[in-house]
Amino acid sequence: MMYKNSIILLIILAFTQSCVSKKKILYFQDAENYNVENIVYENSKIQPNDILSIIVTTPIPEASIPYNLPTLGGGTFSIEALKLQGYLVSEDDTIDFPVLGEISSKGMTTDSLQNDITKRLEEGGHLKDATVNVRLLNAKVTILGEVMRPGTFSFTEQTITLPQALGYSGDLTIVGKRNDILLIREENGIRSINHIDLTTTDWINSSLYYIKPNDVIVVNPNNTKVKSAGFIGNAGIVLTILSLLLTSVVLITN
Repeated sequence: MMYKNSIILLIILAFTQSCVSKKKILYFQDAENYNVENIVYENSKIQPNDILSIIVTTPIPEASIPYNLPTLGGGTFSIEALKLQGYLVSEDDTIDFPVLGEISSKGMTTDSLQNDITKRLEEGGHLKDATVNVRLLNAKVTILGEVMRPGTFSFTEQTITLPQALGYSGDLTIVGKRNDILLIREENGIRSINHIDLTTTDWINSSLYYIKPNDVIVVNPNNTKVKSAGFIGNAGIVLTILSLLLTSVVLITN
């Protein structure tokens, strides 16, 4: 009888350990306490190895032709084709621009580079009433760990948020550690590792809310998953073994 009670107790404990508290699953649990603030959109700085699309237009189209790269592939406008004919930012933060020559992009955003080229064209007497459009073509974010679809995802939007990025990967799995997401970021030659608690709203008004190109998001498994990933494997196998033990004890004691 004592053996039966011990096995039953072990089974109950196994079920208890395999359960995950809703406090570890629900997002933004303090949403009702969130203070509404004005949204500040932050344009990311241009980094070495970025690929830029820079298009110059003028009221007289023929005038801007020398200031644009030739179109490859018979006018194909897929993202991959555009990358091949874009401007690759060198390791010393420069691009080689038609007619104007080498231009530094160090510390600039796409908007500020856009304004800089426009100013050079007009003040240098190259073009009048020129419009310059600069876009980043190879923006991407890598998401690893306990998500439905780990991988590297490209995006063309000027800004995306961390929740949007996690949406690209199909959201966290049920065993993803929501209260300690790792965000690895490289900016201005500095690498940082940031910890984010998705169960709160504390971080929404910080610089971590918006994804920057080349960010890496890591979702570690929660304690329940870690405990079940050892020699035995998972809670289901534990319960199967305990059930067999219970059956054996019952047969022996009877």
